[in-house]
Amino acid sequence: MKINTVLANNETSNIIKNIYPLYLHDLSEHYGDIPNEYGIYEEEPMKTLAEQYEVQNIWFEKPNVLFPYIIRVDDKPAGFILIATAPYAPKTSDYYVNEFFLLRPYRGKNIGEIAAKQVFDKFQGRWELYTNHLPKNLKGQKFWRKTVSSYTNNNYDESTGQTVHEEKLIFRFNNKELR
Repeated sequence: MKINTVLANNETSNIIKNIYPLYLHDLSEHYGDIPNEYGIYEEEPMKTLAEQYEVQNIWFEKPNVLFPYIIRVDDKPAGFILIATAPYAPKTSDYYVNEFFLLRPYRGKNIGEIAAKQVFDKFQGRWELYTNHLPKNLKGQKFWRKTVSSYTNNNYDESTGQTVHEEKLIFRFNNKELR
């Protein structure tokens, strides 16, 4: 099984845009979100997925600031990882995992961990990522704890704290210090 992470561009942005509604649907399990009156998982009154795509275009318009990666398994799209840097990352980090999603058929096979580590290796510095801290997200917490612990050889900080949006489980590490 070949797993790789590929930086998306305008030509391949549709792959992330096609998968993104599935990501929002999965998040609804943790946050209790329901679709808007038009069936779209967005707070804003978007009527079509095309409108949602417009919001996502920023990821493909800011090279060297925002890094949208497609996770591929045997050359098929399997998910995405969206990495942000300043000014879109917390001031305490150089790199921020803004979004991470793996399609259900690829879960539980170590694919997510391999993909995350591939992206971590692309950038050296202070990393930060957040996940839902509630019991509904035990699988996500376990995934990130295992992935970050393995990647850093247990050299990371984990805490629960307030973020810009809400309280989250926060993971921080510096992979520049690991190499």
